[in-house]
Amino acid sequence: MLKALIQPVTIFEQNASIIFCDETKKCAIVDPGGDIDILLKIAKKNNLIPDKILLTHGHIDHAGGANELAEILKVEVHGPHIDDKFLLDELQKQGEMFGMNTRNCNPDKWLKEGDIIEIGEEKLDVYFCPGHTPGHIIFYSEKNKLALVGDVLFNGSIGRTDLPGGNFDDLINSVQNKLWPLGNDIEFIPGHGPLSTFEIERKTNPFVSDSILAKS
Repeated sequence: MLKALIQPVTIFEQNASIIFCDETKKCAIVDPGGDIDILLKIAKKNNLIPDKILLTHGHIDHAGGANELAEILKVEVHGPHIDDKFLLDELQKQGEMFGMNTRNCNPDKWLKEGDIIEIGEEKLDVYFCPGHTPGHIIFYSEKNKLALVGDVLFNGSIGRTDLPGGNFDDLINSVQNKLWPLGNDIEFIPGHGPLSTFEIERKTNPFVSDSILAKS
């Protein structure tokens, strides 16, 4: 079974997730934007074995701590899609603006739709979901009916599209044609805020509910 430990990090209260295979205790740290000392303590406390770092996209609150954490753990960074390279190349400069100690990140492997991530005995499918950023991806476990959606979708909202590379139409398309087909009974971990399900968002989300999309 795939389990998740969620820890808000940085001044942006970004949901860094430690997802792990309950059988093997191998784990992946998803979107370690910062506060890596806290993430390391959580992994150690739960006797987890870090196997890799996964990035949904290149914004500082999601990727700012990836390079340093990878060096400490001696693991690889996988993701996001290569279209977010320009964001990862600016992490250090952005960190100086926000008073954060961040480094640029050069992932060991760029990810694309159709890739499969293995964590112990568990697997995650990669879906390309641009809009919030050009190279945004999400991770989905069909077996566990769980999706890690980064800043594509939130409980009651959607990701911003007014930042460099953002595109509102692409974001709506990603939600409608990539997320919703996965099924209503999918629980998702967003990049910020509380968890929700696709069913709830299809009924109540003021941006991408079925009733709203039917009018577009």
